[in-house]
Amino acid sequence: MKLIVGLGNPGRIYQGTRHNIGSSVVKALAKEYNVSLKRGIFASSLSAKAGIENRDVILVVPLAFMNLSGSAVSSLVKKHKVDLENLIVVFDDLDLEMGNIRLRPGGSSGGHKGLDSIISALRSSKFARLRIGIGRPKDKSRDIAGYVLSPFSQKERKIMDEVTENCCSALRVWVSSGISKTMNIFNR
Repeated sequence: MKLIVGLGNPGRIYQGTRHNIGSSVVKALAKEYNVSLKRGIFASSLSAKAGIENRDVILVVPLAFMNLSGSAVSSLVKKHKVDLENLIVVFDDLDLEMGNIRLRPGGSSGGHKGLDSIISALRSSKFARLRIGIGRPKDKSRDIAGYVLSPFSQKERKIMDEVTENCCSALRVWVSSGISKTMNIFNR
């Protein structure tokens, strides 16, 4: 069993924002495989089981705010007995130029609060991540929180639609072939 988690903040107000690109990718993947992300009884996330590359995969979007997503991820890892090498977390990254993606097999959070929460809850950083570049604001005086919680411009949205497709492709390769091969193909 593999687990793909897309980070974001819950609620309509955050849909389409830079900070929610991780959850947007997982929702796009669910749509591609014609599965509906649903909330289970007492669940702290939306999830769906999908057959991707002839493997069972659980797609997850935590319902907690991103900075508190660790408990939702931890509970699903325990519930489904997922080894951490079968977990990948998809999220936004300010330090990557908009449109770039990077995959890593583990490591630090790089200051990302959602990743901090997951690492703390799992007591491990040994899980894969797919970082999606949203870039930093061009106006250096702009508030970072306001920037990440703002929607993409129309021009940026076109870029991110292509990035979302690329991320879905990367996730399919990850499911079938693991992190090393996926990094070799997509970390350009």
